[in-house]
Amino acid sequence: MRSDAAKRRATILHEARRLFAEHGGSVALEAIAEASGVGIATLYRNFATRAELADAVALDILADIRAAAGAGLAVVDDAATAAWDDFLTRLVGLELGALADALALRAPAELTAAVRQAQDDALGEVAALLAAARARGIVRAELDPVELVLAIGMITRPQPAALQARAPHLTARLAAIFAAGLRA
Repeated sequence: MRSDAAKRRATILHEARRLFAEHGGSVALEAIAEASGVGIATLYRNFATRAELADAVALDILADIRAAAGAGLAVVDDAATAAWDDFLTRLVGLELGALADALALRAPAELTAAVRQAQDDALGEVAALLAAARARGIVRAELDPVELVLAIGMITRPQPAALQARAPHLTARLAAIFAAGLRA
């Protein structure tokens, strides 16, 4: 793929991820194309269907989850609490609501093998970090990787504009309360 084409594809993916997080997985593809600075035909050349675009969004976010957990694992022996806190901070910043919407567009049986594998890999990495954090007495024993990722996704879902105006720091506050509740 040419570098300009790869850049265009990355921009479409970035904007789709952002708009899925803000408006849900059923956001108009025309809105994604417009936000990406391309025409709808260019979007379709890069992602032939909404499902293909949703898969790309899911794969992108799952790769970020895996990277965040891997970064935590790399330093958990030296600074366990800091590694765990950094991991949670990174999860909060990942727009996991976009992942939920991307995956919710289809039934679990319809997910592609690539998405299922990426999901398993990401959750495996989260499970490994959880085990390391548990072993160091940082997190509660009953915490499950799926529950953790889903809870962060629910906390970070975009709120209606009226609610954002009334409580602009709601996401950060809920994430902090949740993180405190995870402590052993």
